[in-house]
Formats: sequence, C-alpha cells, structure tokens
Amino acid sequence: MSIGVFDLFTIGLGPSSSHTVGPMRAASDFISRLDAARVTRLQVDLYGSLAATGRGHGTLGAVLLGLEGFRPDEILPEQVDERLAAMRESGRLRVGGAGDVAFAEDDIVLHPLTELPGHSNGLRLQAWHGDALIDDAIYYSTGGGFITRDGETAAQAVDAPVPFPFETAAELLAHCERENLSMAEVQLRNEEATRTDPEIRGGIHTLSDVMTASVASGAAREGFLPGGLQVARRAPAWHARLVATDPAGNDPALWQEWVNFVALAVNEENASGGRIVTAPTNGAAGIIPAVLHYATHYAAPDRARDDVAVPFLLTAAAIGVLYKARASISGAEVGCQGEVGSASSMAAAGLAEVLGGTPRQVENAAEIAMEHNLGLTCDPIGGLVQIPCIERNAIAAAKAINAAKMALWGDGSHKVSLDDVIVTMRETGRDMSSKYKETALGGLAVNVVEC
Repeated sequence: MSIGVFDLFTIGLGPSSSHTVGPMRAASDFISRLDAARVTRLQVDLYGSLAATGRGHGTLGAVLLGLEGFRPDEILPEQVDERLAAMRESGRLRVGGAGDVAFAEDDIVLHPLTELPGHSNGLRLQAWHGDALIDDAIYYSTGGGFITRDGETAAQAVDAPVPFPFETAAELLAHCERENLSMAEVQLRNEEATRTDPEIRGGIHTLSDVMTASVASGAAREGFLPGGLQVARRAPAWHARLVATDPAGNDPALWQEWVNFVALAVNEENASGGRIVTAPTNGAAGIIPAVLHYATHYAAPDRARDDVAVPFLLTAAAIGVLYKARASISGAEVGCQGEVGSASSMAAAGLAEVLGGTPRQVENAAEIAMEHNLGLTCDPIGGLVQIPCIERNAIAAAKAINAAKMALWGDGSHKVSLDDVIVTMRETGRDMSSKYKETALGGLAVNVVEC
C-alpha cells in the first residue's frame, strides 16, 4: 500500500484534522455501511485525547455531522453552522440524511482518561433498530484526517502497486539516484499509478487554490477567534500594514513578515472552523502555505505558481510519506513534533526542491527542520487550536526556510540522516508524558489561566 499527495493534503474544515476531520470521516463511514432509515438509536463514545480536548476541537459536532452523512471535503462552513444550530434546537439528527433520531452533543459519552489499545484518538459508534444492535464499530483517528476501523486496513491507503515504493529516506534516495530522478519526480511516478498526469496537476492546482483562498478568508475576518479565550485575530491588520508598505508583495526586506502573515491567516481560518488544506494536519496547516508563498514570491517569482506548487507539494508529500510510515503525524500520539515538526520538515524539502537542490540536499533540508523541532509538545490552552498553535506555525515556517537554505549551502552530506531523526522523533514521542500530547493536562494548557 502507498500513501499519496492527495492523502497527505486534503481539503477539510478546522480546527483539527485528528479531532474534527477524522471523527467526521469515521462517523460518515460508519453510517454509510448501514440502512440509515432503520436506525432508531445511536450511541457514541469518545476516548483519550478525543474526549479530553474534543469540545475545544469541535469533535462532538463533527461526529454529529458525520452521522448525518456529511464529509469534511464536501461540507461548507455555513452548512456546519446551519446543521449544528438545527440539531441544538431540535435535539435530533438526520441519520445519513434520511433517518430521524433523537441525539445531540450532550448524548456523546466522554472517556478522557481511557485510551483504546489502537491509538489515543479512539471512538466507538453503535447503532440500533429497536432493541437489535445493527452495528458496533471502533475507529481510530490517527492524524492528518487518516482513519482506521478496528480490524481493517487504513481507509485512505492506496492499494495499487507503485513503481517506486519506499518507507525510508534511504529507499527514496536510492530510487532518485538509480533512476536519476528528483524526489518530486519519484513521487509523481507513484501518483501516476492511480491518476493521470493532468489529474495530478489539476488536483495540486486545486489544493494550491484552496490554500490561497484560506489566506484571503483569514485576512478578511475581524474580531476574535471563537472558543472563549478572546484571542484577537491579527491577520487583517497585518495584511493591511503589509499591503500599505509593500504593494507588490515581494520586497526582500519583508519576506519574513509575509511568511508570518500567511501562516497566521491560515491558522486563524482553521481555528475559526474555516475551509483549509490539511497539510499534513490542521494544527500545522499554515506552514506549507507560508513556505509555498515564499517559494512563489521570492525563490521562484518568475515561474508560474503551478510550476512551483507541483514540485513543491510532490516533494513535501514524499517526505510526509516517511513520517506517516515510520513515525506519526498525530499530536495525540507523539506531541506537536509530529504535526508542526513534520510540516516544517516537509516544507523545507519542498523549498529545497524548488531552489534546485539535489535529492541529498533536499533530504538534508528535511532532516535539519525536524531535528530542531524534536520534543515539541502539544499543549493547547483550553483544548483550542489557538495558543500556542497559531504562532508556532509561523515560527516553524521560518525554520523550514532556514533549513532549506542551510542545506543548499552544503553538498548534501551530513552526519545525521533523515531516517535517524524520524526514528528519534518516534521514540521521543513514545517517551513523552501523555499530558503533553493533546490532552490539555500539562504545559501551557494548565499553567496559563483561561480568561
């Protein structure tokens, strides 16, 4: 099985890929297997991190929407508000869009101190017709919107064989060197096992467009972020200031301010439940758009956006495959090093590719970025993807750019391999106290008063 660019980069809603997108997919998948009109009673249980920070991450509403048959890549933000308001008012939901069952957020049972054996993000869904149990399933939301149903293989995995399979950076580099291909070209050949070249390029064009739209939407929303922390939106004022100072948007002296703005705008949009690209998670969704902005406006300003976005995102996906295969991109499993760290590493590789790096320089860029995100905890205040998540994306985007530049000043040789760093990240995540892994039980989540 192989993971592709359209598995790692998907269109969805904020604020969390593991806590919003994944649970919605799980509930939608569960109900799609049933005759929805026969369902007369439902039970939903959330476990571990889904229960501990689910309210702040929109998990409960996402599950209800999934049970109505909505999917995160299809539903629009205004539909979310409309349906959740209707459910709150009536206390009922439309199962699969057809049935009518009494069920609301308060009926979801939370087990924050209990983890199911497969992953710290677990949910159990049960459906009855009268007294007869129709289905009883456990799902795991494993990060980045990926889900598994207990006893089955990963729902998003591609079953078609690919010409260049890899799960380690060493294997990826061997393909590049044996075939005289870049990382982007290796990933493109693998994508072509299931899609045509125009479909791949068109799909990446769509992803790039959604990233751009999320920046614009984030820059247009004034006021405060939802959720009770009263976090002021900064993107609109920052954008106005940047446009006034740098109307062309390419002043070399302001590159970092533009990168910071893009990261903030995307993550404020994500925190608002807006439409964004999971890249590879929602909590880290601003890093790759911010570094892609740098690539298109500063690294390769004379190239068409798609000519930059295609190799950038293909290379980033190739690196993302390694993290998904050998470690984790789930904050609830390995801390924020698995989300922001992975995204920073993927972005560094994408930028190094656009800047003309060799495969070994690209691998070095990815290694540098992750090496300096090792041990990063996931401790959002109030269980909301706001503090420290939004600023953390901006900082990690700058790290990615610096990592790419450092790698390109070398010849690709380095003491620590990307594979070494990925194993270290995985082991660090295993050793990390659970209170620092998206449970709101440690770090800033308990040391900063919510007010």
